[in-house]
Amino acid sequence: MTFVWGAVLAAGVLLLVSPWLWPAGRRATAQRARRGRMARLLEDAGMARMSPTSLVVLAGVCALVLAAVAWLVAPVPALAGVAAAAGAIFPFAWLRARCSRLMRVRRGLWPDVCDLLIASVRAGMSLPDAVSSLAESAPVELRAAFAAFARDMAASGHFDSSIQRLKANLADPVADRIVETLRMARQVGGTELTAVLRALASSVRADAALRAEVESRQSWIRGAAVLGVVAPWVILALLAMRPEGARAYASPTGIALIVVGAAVSVVAYRLMLRLGRLPEPRRWFG
Repeated sequence: MTFVWGAVLAAGVLLLVSPWLWPAGRRATAQRARRGRMARLLEDAGMARMSPTSLVVLAGVCALVLAAVAWLVAPVPALAGVAAAAGAIFPFAWLRARCSRLMRVRRGLWPDVCDLLIASVRAGMSLPDAVSSLAESAPVELRAAFAAFARDMAASGHFDSSIQRLKANLADPVADRIVETLRMARQVGGTELTAVLRALASSVRADAALRAEVESRQSWIRGAAVLGVVAPWVILALLAMRPEGARAYASPTGIALIVVGAAVSVVAYRLMLRLGRLPEPRRWFG
């Protein structure tokens, strides 16, 4: 009980001095930065229509649902708190995994897009028509974005703003390079567009082949990381389902064990993923 009252007193003191420690301007700037990162994450995952506020609400709902499920399985407050934290992180982790998956899928499609653009330009089509034609000829995974560009171009007739929105919809480093190449060719002209696109296609093909080989050899790292993190918590949940186990983990020592175990699990998982992760190209023009 002394520990609880001490924690309450410390929280009250922290709230009293918070206006001086964290001024409103800094809080507003930090909040805008967080919203900007969430918007960028949604954009990269192909869910630009979803607002950051909706993402936060979804994270809160997931936290409540997982906490309730954990409480029903094993009525241990610390375990329910860990489940709530995992539920709050889950939407963001799923979006990051979706970003990686989309990037891997699209990495092998961009050379075909470059080849189609080269064929269209050499056939005498204008740049807007060449890009719009990809709504029917591009790989299926990319047709929706190019169809949106075609509709936008037909409505506004402004190539630069339409292709900028296309770049935002695609949200891919290679797409940024292609779009910026097309914008430059549109603005300054030149006869080297097909040669540049051909060189870009060759570079992307070589990079995709090398990455696919390395990722296939390192896939065991992610599997080991997931197994190493999930297995102890499954065992803990099975032990906590027994009445004596629930009482043990509800004690101060059990709470400390769960909190320390959660921290170690997060650090170990992130370390394993960082060791096995390949550097991704950045969106220099994003």
